[in-house]
Amino acid sequence: MENSSNMADDQDDVTGGEGSQAGGIHEQQHSVLTAARLKEKGKKLAAAHIHRELAVTGHSDSLHRLLDDLLAPEWPIGNIDNIEWCRWLVAGGRTPVEFAAIVRAYDNHAKCGLVWIPHVVAYRCRTCGISPCMSICRDCFKRGNHENHDFNMFLSQAGGACDCGDTSVMKPEGFCSDHGLNSCQTKAPVPDDLLLVAEAMMPRLILRMLLHFREFSAIKNDSPDCRLVAEYCNEYCSMLMEFNNMGELMRRAMTKTLIDRNVYRRLLEPPYPSNSCGQYLRNSRRLYEEALRQFPSPEPPPDYAHLPALGRTIVHQTLLEEFIFWTFKYEFQQQIVCFLLNMLPDQDYKEHLTRTFVMHYCRIPSVLEMSNDPDTLSNRVVHMSVQLFSNESLALKMVEELSLLHVMIISLRQMMSKILTPHLLHNPERNFHYVVDCAERVMKEHCYWPLVSDFNNVLSHESVALVFLKNDSLIDMWFQFLSMLQGMNVNLREIISHVEYESSSYYAAFSCELEASAYPMWSIISHLQDPSLAPLAKNIMMYCVTYLHEWLEAVNFYQHPKFEKEDMFRASFHFPLHRYLAAFVCQGVKTMGMTLNDILPSADLLPMLMMHPLRVQVSTSECHLFRVCCFCSVKFNLGEEFEADLLYW
Repeated sequence: MENSSNMADDQDDVTGGEGSQAGGIHEQQHSVLTAARLKEKGKKLAAAHIHRELAVTGHSDSLHRLLDDLLAPEWPIGNIDNIEWCRWLVAGGRTPVEFAAIVRAYDNHAKCGLVWIPHVVAYRCRTCGISPCMSICRDCFKRGNHENHDFNMFLSQAGGACDCGDTSVMKPEGFCSDHGLNSCQTKAPVPDDLLLVAEAMMPRLILRMLLHFREFSAIKNDSPDCRLVAEYCNEYCSMLMEFNNMGELMRRAMTKTLIDRNVYRRLLEPPYPSNSCGQYLRNSRRLYEEALRQFPSPEPPPDYAHLPALGRTIVHQTLLEEFIFWTFKYEFQQQIVCFLLNMLPDQDYKEHLTRTFVMHYCRIPSVLEMSNDPDTLSNRVVHMSVQLFSNESLALKMVEELSLLHVMIISLRQMMSKILTPHLLHNPERNFHYVVDCAERVMKEHCYWPLVSDFNNVLSHESVALVFLKNDSLIDMWFQFLSMLQGMNVNLREIISHVEYESSSYYAAFSCELEASAYPMWSIISHLQDPSLAPLAKNIMMYCVTYLHEWLEAVNFYQHPKFEKEDMFRASFHFPLHRYLAAFVCQGVKTMGMTLNDILPSADLLPMLMMHPLRVQVSTSECHLFRVCCFCSVKFNLGEEFEADLLYW
């Protein structure tokens, strides 16, 4: 599928690399001969020659000439021979195996950072963990001391990365013998020339992937070829991950390239040279700008349009920032996600990656809605996000500097607002409430799951939860979202004819209430233990009562607080606003020294708030009665969906 359709002239040398900006581009005939002569030396001798040039002059025309050939766009990016040449060149005259062993000998990292894909066995120790998402690999668990700890072994659903050695996620006493600050040994000084070739090559190596992504960016997201564009990079990504796995020295060479603004400016921004390479770069730039235009963020609410992470367009200033954009565009292909996560032990890189991820975050709903496989995509999104948001100090920094909580709630609310349908719980003619349609793809395929998973993750940090509780605009937006779930998935009793095909939307409704409503509720409540926080709890109860009052008015129950005959044939099991009020009242009375007189709503509203939960109890009794009296001559059909709804409830 790799082609040269964007090349101005098949006879020209087209690379678009760093060498082109520094005068390293030559006309095709001269470059091919030069590259051919270097190739005639063989991989080892050519690499040694380039290493000597860099050691003596600090620059190597030979390297750029050879890379002009090896990384030229007319070659498929997954060309095995070219990838092997890159491995030997980085080794600088040694074999790749010898070079890797030497670099690892100088490794002094304190964190494991091992990345695994879905369906791999990992461990979680609640005794050692600071974050509930903490996980460690099998080897680190075996080498650590977790005797008499509260741990479990689990099969990873979305993939993960080992947190051993990371003091922001787990306690030092849980580290294995190979990780943590105490395990770092003093190494001999690193030779100045060890990574000369690697550091010179790294900008060109990463640039090659970005140019590949740009070249095929016109392919539509719903096309099977879109997935193949990223998959063609698998072998190339594997090479880069091999370099990263050599340890801290090589990892730092890679991350410096990714986050350096000067590197991005030098490689990809105008002015371009007036040759075939310049023409290729201009075409590449045009494709990139068109991809940006075709993939904007959703229209933000007017009150929040000023937030940087909700901007309609985004300006990339580093290779990493553009790399994340293509990661979103190509639906988080597994190998690309693993490549980005493999470098997380570098703390500076981790912060840059997290910041860039947040800046693109509002595009996640669009990616999920357009995907042909939202379940796999959801796992890959969470595979990345859970590593970034499990660090409390970093998550809090994103909340304070980039309004992460606002971005998350707005993104979730916008996704759900597209699938609203008129509420059927009471007379539709007098009911102007809207709820999510549980038969829609977003609900049935759990497209919202990455968003609520991330929200639950950041709320597990007490400092972030307190920011949420102290911000009225965040609470207000959250209850706007919960109102979309209030009374969803209404069951209609059929009393005339048998329902041949039952809907399975009950599962979507219960999953949504559990994941998107109950989990955040318990995360918030877990931080409300101290009586000094009683005003925050009372404030959220006030919002809850306000939105319950609005809901009762919207369904015309506040003015007519009774169930009509037709209403008795309708039932819903989903009242998250009622659950929130009950849970926070219970927490306030039990642990925070509050009294019912302080927190219960007014006497005229309280009976109305009881009616719908009581209706659920009545529905339960009706269903049980139907099962007991099914032999009676009276025929009425509660429906399989209703019974399943009841069972889940």
